[in-house]
Amino acid sequence: MKKIPAKYSGIVFTFYATMLMAFIMSAVLVALNTGIGSGWPMRTLRAYVLAWPVAFVSLLLIRPLVLKLVAWSTEA
Repeated sequence: MKKIPAKYSGIVFTFYATMLMAFIMSAVLVALNTGIGSGWPMRTLRAYVLAWPVAFVSLLLIRPLVLKLVAWSTEA
C-alpha cells in the first residue's frame, strides 16, 4: 500500500481526528436529544454525515490559530 507523503500529515491528522470526533459527538448528542432506541444508529449516521464535513473544514481553517496558541502556551 502506498502511503501519503509526510508533508500532508496535517491534513491527514485533521481527516482522522474530525472523523472520530464528529462521530462521537453525533452519537452522544443524538442519544441525549432523542434517546437510544430504535432508529438511534440511523439518526446518528444522518447527524454525522452533516457534522463531519463541517468539522473537517472548520479545523482546516482554524489549524494555524490553534498551532499559534499551542506554541504560545507551551515551552520550546
